[in-house]
Amino acid sequence: MRKPEAAAYSIPRKENQSVLPLEGEIDLHVSHKVDAALQILIEKKPEKLIVDLSRVTYIDSSGLAVLIGAIKDVEGYGGKFALAGLQEAVGLTFEVARLDQVFRIFPTVDAALAAT
Repeated sequence: MRKPEAAAYSIPRKENQSVLPLEGEIDLHVSHKVDAALQILIEKKPEKLIVDLSRVTYIDSSGLAVLIGAIKDVEGYGGKFALAGLQEAVGLTFEVARLDQVFRIFPTVDAALAAT
């Protein structure tokens, strides 16, 4: 059985805000696609970039590395980067790696968009 690949598309919300919804497993086999999608968004330099992980069931170190690179890029030009909707298992991965102290994490995309 083939495992689902991560979705790689963005939903522009308001001007200068972008949301990248992902789904499935973010691992070595799909992290390059996530990175490519993020880089396209980052080139536009949105004020806020939110990655919606509400439909992500697993993330490995390659996926974490992509998100770390993205937060560095976004904060490098003065933007705000956030994660939203982490399922329990994915949230635990961030906690164990202590990345919950690095990323701004919100329960929903709307909460992330509303944050200043």
